[in-house]
Amino acid sequence: MREQRAVVTGATSGIGEAIARSLAAAGMTVVMVGRSGQRLDDARERILAAVPDANLHLERADLSLLGEVRELAGRLSRDPLPDIVVSNAAVVAELDDITPEGIQRTLATNHLAPYLLLRLLIGPVGSRPARFVVVGASPRGLTRVPVDLADLNYQTGHGLGPLPSFRPFAAYGRTKNMNAMFVYALARRLDGTRITVNGAHPGIIKGTGLGRDSRGALKLFGAALSLFTPGPDAGADTPVWLATSPEVDGATGRFFVNRKQVPTAPHTTDVHRCDRLWNESARLVGLPPEL
Repeated sequence: MREQRAVVTGATSGIGEAIARSLAAAGMTVVMVGRSGQRLDDARERILAAVPDANLHLERADLSLLGEVRELAGRLSRDPLPDIVVSNAAVVAELDDITPEGIQRTLATNHLAPYLLLRLLIGPVGSRPARFVVVGASPRGLTRVPVDLADLNYQTGHGLGPLPSFRPFAAYGRTKNMNAMFVYALARRLDGTRITVNGAHPGIIKGTGLGRDSRGALKLFGAALSLFTPGPDAGADTPVWLATSPEVDGATGRFFVNRKQVPTAPHTTDVHRCDRLWNESARLVGLPPEL
């Protein structure tokens, strides 16, 4: 049988690196996606130290830039095509951190990049079986930060809270709710195909690098939290299980925590809201709403 091929975004550290290492240990060819060539090289060396026969390929792409996401999708669309895509890359950026393409960096990296990448891979994958896994965040914790569908790009920032140092984290939370909404909307549109798409909360994990640029109260909160949280290997467990386990063959349009399907907030499952997000995302990335 052909060796399975898995793509992992945000694979240069934390949960993404742990996912890539686990998939390589399972005998898969792993395409590691990261924005820094040096960090990709370093992560490859760490994985090879743990899995000496790992078959690793490196793809450098800044996923906050939609042009680079399109180029990455073009490279991944050549044979051999991926059997598994794990969308893991995420950032917490200041609200005024706007990319050269005019999009707030958290929105671009955490939501629009997986939206664009996975949509562009559907056609090349075609009738072959494939699993798309989107790494989200705690459904319980995100209940209180519904997506403002009229302000995806945080131009007003309404509803993100009064504490300036926490507002970027609230914006991050909204993009994680977008991840769940995207999973549900894409799964509905892929009904009848052999491509499944599911979401996963990896848990509250230290060593992800998300808080490296945080400041003020948020930085202190992150430092205290890291004293009591597990490392990236624990965070990789459910995404790797969704990518590989026969237990979830055919499962699609679901969200999992600790390998168990869980509900997410009603504001993430409402079909009208999910379709509004889908259509606005299509406009922002320059795709038609229809697959």
